[in-house]
Amino acid sequence: MLKNTGRLVVAVCGVVFLIGCSTAKKTKVLQQPTTSVITPSAIVENTVVNVDTLLEETKVDSQRQVVQVVAPLTPEEIAWNMFRAGINKQADFAAAMYYDVRKPHFVMIHHTSQTSMAQTIRTFQVPHSKVSSHYVIGRDGRVVQMLNDYLRGWHAGRGSWGNITDMNSVSIGIELDNNGNEPFPEAQIKSLMVLLDTLKTKYTIPQKNFIGHSDFAPGRKDDPSAFFPWERLAQRGFGIWYNPNALMPAPANFNPMDALKLMGYDMTRPESVIRVFKHKYIKNDRTLVLTEYDKMVLYDLYRKYY
Repeated sequence: MLKNTGRLVVAVCGVVFLIGCSTAKKTKVLQQPTTSVITPSAIVENTVVNVDTLLEETKVDSQRQVVQVVAPLTPEEIAWNMFRAGINKQADFAAAMYYDVRKPHFVMIHHTSQTSMAQTIRTFQVPHSKVSSHYVIGRDGRVVQMLNDYLRGWHAGRGSWGNITDMNSVSIGIELDNNGNEPFPEAQIKSLMVLLDTLKTKYTIPQKNFIGHSDFAPGRKDDPSAFFPWERLAQRGFGIWYNPNALMPAPANFNPMDALKLMGYDMTRPESVIRVFKHKYIKNDRTLVLTEYDKMVLYDLYRKYY
């Protein structure tokens, strides 16, 4: 009996001890400052996510590669995008039967003022140059087309010819690989003749509408140079030339300035026009005054073509 009583006392004391210990711990926790209690939102905000920097660098490199492989749009793609942009989505559409795209009415001839055909082609393919031409002809006669004939090139720039101030919209530009201080090789001129004959026939371009860059922009441009054989081209129907065997003195009432204007020159700066005229037709005289011979040449052109 005494043994059982002793055991009961020990058991009760043990329970009391355990309860006491547990209560003390709980009291201790509850008496701590409430700021130590971490809320779920704080856990989310303060949690630092481990980032795989190697993976991130790989993503950046892959994005750089994607940017690098994106090629610029071709002229045909640009033209197609412009064509699509020309459709008014706010209106109904019913296609007309008769229409056409840009049709060239002029041919403008240039020399490149560069050292090689490859350099010229490169110039027309880099974004910062902002110039282009439809054809480039090398010294060896090789012909490279760089724009569709119906697309608008950027070769003429500022200037005027007659009442035309936007020559790019109505012309085909041809660049001859030549630095401006050398004769044009025979192979190059022969290839040019073939190309001009094709363009003239295909687009019904009048003989007077084959001009040089300097004709359109006197004082700003001087190409093609004085080495260019305009007389030879005129004999084939590309541009105009006078008859040296039929020159006659101009009549007293002949106004050379009016004749130059009738030809198409912008007479805002007469001296620049005289320089260009003599550069093209006289060649060996660069003075800024029209001589009697110059006036006879101009009068012959006037009688022959205008």
